[in-house]
Amino acid sequence: MSTEITTTGGPGGAHGTTVPAKGLRAGILDLGDSVMIGLASTAPVYSLAATLGLIVAVNGNYTPLILLLGFIPVLFIAYAFRELNSAIPDCGTTFTWSRRTFGPWAGWLGGWGVALAGIVVLANLAQVAGQYLWLLVGDGSLAENKAVVTATGVLFIAVMTLVNYRGIRLGEHVQRVLTYVQYIALGIFALAIVVGIVRGSAGGETTIQPFDFEWFSPAGAFADPGAVVHGVLLALFIYWGWDTCLAVNEETENPSTTPGRGAVISAFILVAIYVSVALLVMMYATVGTEGIGLGNEANQDDVFLAMRDVVLGPWGWLIVVAVLASVLSSTQTTILPTARGTLSMGVHGALPAKFGEVHPKNQTPGFSTQVMGAAAIAYYVAMSFLSENLLSDSISAISLFIAFYYALTGFACFWYFRSTLRHSARNLWFRGILPLVGALLLTAAFFVSAVQMWDPAYGDTQIFGVGGAFVSGVLLLALGVVLAVVCRFLPSTRGYFTGTNVPGQTAAPSPNPK
Repeated sequence: MSTEITTTGGPGGAHGTTVPAKGLRAGILDLGDSVMIGLASTAPVYSLAATLGLIVAVNGNYTPLILLLGFIPVLFIAYAFRELNSAIPDCGTTFTWSRRTFGPWAGWLGGWGVALAGIVVLANLAQVAGQYLWLLVGDGSLAENKAVVTATGVLFIAVMTLVNYRGIRLGEHVQRVLTYVQYIALGIFALAIVVGIVRGSAGGETTIQPFDFEWFSPAGAFADPGAVVHGVLLALFIYWGWDTCLAVNEETENPSTTPGRGAVISAFILVAIYVSVALLVMMYATVGTEGIGLGNEANQDDVFLAMRDVVLGPWGWLIVVAVLASVLSSTQTTILPTARGTLSMGVHGALPAKFGEVHPKNQTPGFSTQVMGAAAIAYYVAMSFLSENLLSDSISAISLFIAFYYALTGFACFWYFRSTLRHSARNLWFRGILPLVGALLLTAAFFVSAVQMWDPAYGDTQIFGVGGAFVSGVLLLALGVVLAVVCRFLPSTRGYFTGTNVPGQTAAPSPNPK
């Protein structure tokens, strides 16, 4: 059984913060495991394949700069996660930190934002996993069969839920295999592109586009500020997921330090992968609108799939395997933070106590893991047969959920540590300025994205003359408010909101000790 964790990282620096024991398997993951989980959860191969064409369509040759700009608020929030984790290494992350800083309502809604993003994106991952599996079988025609793809996606969610249910070590082993598969395949793909660039030919399809420092020119990119904002919003999504390593902090060695380091390291590795691969693909395929060009609308849903035969010839199936492994690894790791978030909410009384139960043998959030898997399956099946276009638009709304809980974490970091900001330059920057700037940028991104989604021309659906992505996003966020109100009056959770049932609260430092 895990024991209570006491740190000295609170605002005052002299008082410990007690994190209530939950029964998770403590100390099973090291820094390497933490970094790997952070990388796997972002599904880097799939994220690039599905998003690179969309960014190029908006920003053209300035795509590498956009990837760097999108990384800035993510990095700032990664520091917020690291600093808050050093003081309160609770697997509830945003939920716990927001509650300690702003009170029970903020905490509950922060936890809802994490769970919501996870459930909705699992539907997308399941859909992609189902399609890519059947692309590898026969002539690939089964990838167009809705019933087959949906059933396959449901099976994948169920299997990954079982993996997480059975234990963190089993999940780590599965994750390691999937990570090796996707990165080896991506490495072969990148090496083949380098060979093509050196030869000066893209398989006869097009002429190689030479590298140009102008691709990183802010002056050129900001000639169209609207395009920059749109591109950065797209880039935000591909970085999301590194915070999973914080959700398994109580199962990691040195929980107050290792997960935070893992988050920052994985964030830097991600930006290196994204920018370098984007540069290679741009040089090889160009941003043109013909053939394998990244600007070709026919390629925007998956630029790697469009390039596979030209780059790898008969070995083109390797990139399909890479994307499939990427999606499956992300499916497994996405369940981790949602289940542990609701576990923490159950332990702290924000959800019924059943959510706070840990399987005595597996030492995992048994009930929470099952609920998250079931919720993702129910949402995926309902949306698949109700409207695939609406499913697509609800996935677009994930940017709202991400911006919401990332920004909340940044504000929580600034406010929680506000009394220590004058103690050192390090505190001022890493606990104050950077988290606050990151939170403000993401708040702006939230509202800009919401305005864009309001346009009925945005996405594939419209409801009452408004973009379907906006409606589905706002409705799902509003559902969290409704559920919070319900929990406020439920006998089992009322104490959380009134302050009479908050484990560990008495040992926690005040947000601004005198």
